[in-house]
Amino acid sequence: MNSSTLLVVAQWLLGLFVLVLVAVLISIVVMYVVDKTQTKHTIRRNFPVIGRFRYMFEDLGEFFRQYFFAMDREEMPFNRAQRSWVYRAAKNADRNLAFGSTRDLTVNGTIIFANAPYPRQSEEKTQPAPVEIGPYCAHPYAPASFFHISGMSYGALSPVAVRALSKGAKLAGCWLNTGEGGLSPYHLEGGGDLVFQIGTAKYGVRNEDGSLNEQRLKELSEMEQIKMFELKLSQGAKPGKGGILPGVKVNKEIAQIRGIAEGQDSISPNRHPEIKSDAELLDFIARIRGITDKPVGIKFVMGDPAWIDEFIEAIKQRGEAAAPDFITLDSADGGTGSAPQALMDYVGLKLSESLPILVDKLIAAGLKERIRVIVSGKMISPADVAWALAVGADFIVSARGFLFSLGCIQAMQCNKNTCPTGITTHQKSLQKGLDPQVKAVRVANYHKFLEYGVNIVAHSCGVSDPRQLNRRHARVITHTGDSISLAERYPPQAPRV
Repeated sequence: MNSSTLLVVAQWLLGLFVLVLVAVLISIVVMYVVDKTQTKHTIRRNFPVIGRFRYMFEDLGEFFRQYFFAMDREEMPFNRAQRSWVYRAAKNADRNLAFGSTRDLTVNGTIIFANAPYPRQSEEKTQPAPVEIGPYCAHPYAPASFFHISGMSYGALSPVAVRALSKGAKLAGCWLNTGEGGLSPYHLEGGGDLVFQIGTAKYGVRNEDGSLNEQRLKELSEMEQIKMFELKLSQGAKPGKGGILPGVKVNKEIAQIRGIAEGQDSISPNRHPEIKSDAELLDFIARIRGITDKPVGIKFVMGDPAWIDEFIEAIKQRGEAAAPDFITLDSADGGTGSAPQALMDYVGLKLSESLPILVDKLIAAGLKERIRVIVSGKMISPADVAWALAVGADFIVSARGFLFSLGCIQAMQCNKNTCPTGITTHQKSLQKGLDPQVKAVRVANYHKFLEYGVNIVAHSCGVSDPRQLNRRHARVITHTGDSISLAERYPPQAPRV
């Protein structure tokens, strides 16, 4: 390249630089004028141009904290240590740690397990026996696995995410709950067991006026894959409010599956219009069970524990056959794609309080064997599941644990249709990053190694089967820094005679 050519290139670059500089200066002047004259943002009016950086730093702050500043055990709702374990389990990577635990064992409420002097050896492991649900149904269900996939709707999740969960559930041998958004073809693809959830809007089984479409419900019950029906009263992240799916996510297919208008916000009622008393709840359970001949249960987050006594009394008056076949108890710290902060932060009881209450009341009423207890809400690690089994749960379900196995990075954009991992977005460009075949294997791996981890805890406590865990095997740290047995904290209840 000769000198004249170099001179031309240099002049062109200089001209471009000057042009960009002038454009930047003009932009700054325009932003200055706009900021000084607008009245909505105080910071921008008092500090024009510079004040705009506040909003940028506010948006970026959560990502910098996640990757650079937060300690492994500090983040909410799930810290890095919790997420990392799920990621490693899903990838079948090394799950062992070196040097020592980073978990603070002195915090009030911390759960620890009481190891036995003579732990069980691996060859003494027993396969969990199937636990029957719905003994009064023509088609009861008896799954052996104690860990399953909780309700997540198609719509809230992308089709590729649902497809991966469906295939993964089949590989793992666990059930997949459809969530309240109805049954999609992606739920059926994997060929595994399904639990169909009926939310307050009756998506997938609704008439135009929002009432129950019995004919459609009957058609679903005739599908071999659908094993149970779950009537959702409330969920932990938003008790007292129905599901929320922003209109930007309601495409033509989702609208058809749910039976709603395309492109409009999908907001469920805060309760089933047909149910406003315990008697009407039992009537509705009987109605669904009569149509489907399959187990029917209810899902709720506990508020006032006194309601459990009233509900049990209503069951007693009709006989145990009228009882729900299972209760899915959600925790107040459960997750969702979208919920008002007031409900997410302040309403409902956490599982650590509500599960012992529910189990004890069912035992005292002589209904614990009749009504199976399923629990959900931040149950993503072997220790969480072992604790729930020890307290008295029959099954544990998780949503966010399986989302992490799909690759969720806790970006907290579930309600914005901009999920960077393709899990909760309907943007095709973002969905391309999620390979359902690969992720299905990771879903199955996570399930496998979680149950394996629960077995490790159980063997350390001296039992061969995790279902043999009881409250004597777990302890809780008190305000003094010492621990007491859960059997002492929650004394077991004898059935009322």
